[in-house]
Amino acid sequence: MADSSALTIGSTRPGRYGVGEAHLVLAELTVAGAWNVQGKPGHPTFADEVHAMLGVRPPLQPNTTNCSDGLAAFWLGPESWLLVLRGASPHPDIAAARASIHAAKGALFDVSAGRVAYAVTGARAAALLATRCPLDFHVSAFPVGTCAQSLLGHVSALYYRRAPEDFVVMVARSYARDVWHALCVSAASEAYEVAPTAMFD
Repeated sequence: MADSSALTIGSTRPGRYGVGEAHLVLAELTVAGAWNVQGKPGHPTFADEVHAMLGVRPPLQPNTTNCSDGLAAFWLGPESWLLVLRGASPHPDIAAARASIHAAKGALFDVSAGRVAYAVTGARAAALLATRCPLDFHVSAFPVGTCAQSLLGHVSALYYRRAPEDFVVMVARSYARDVWHALCVSAASEAYEVAPTAMFD
């Protein structure tokens, strides 16, 4: 049932909000595990050790991603990557991975507790994000499979395009409530849906 009350803006309860046909879907995504990997790509064994121990190769091109069955790897900088567990995949052996990556002059940090993720999908997804972020979200400038760091309002955010009309926004957990409310406020000019919480994938 549609709920057009301004008092419900920012609600996390699944349902449709606003009046009219919904062209936006918002949902929280559960991040079951996330790690920051740092190292020098030019080191002869660094990338190979990350791939051998964690099952995904760190992308070397700026603002690109690599995905395996278990992990998604996001380029954050020339020597830094974010790895996020996909779906209900089992956790890798982090202790062994940390030791192996350290031996290759790299580092591995658990950041699972520090990140939240939201899915923004639908025909109006790019337009919604553009109201809060200076990035160009046209598919020609931000293709499927790429990522970029920017702002969502005043909050630092990592954006990832999973499909033409499917984005993931990741922010620090301390800003979770503010970011969710901002997304809902931007969507409130038209109908939108809040979907049940799902696993990041």
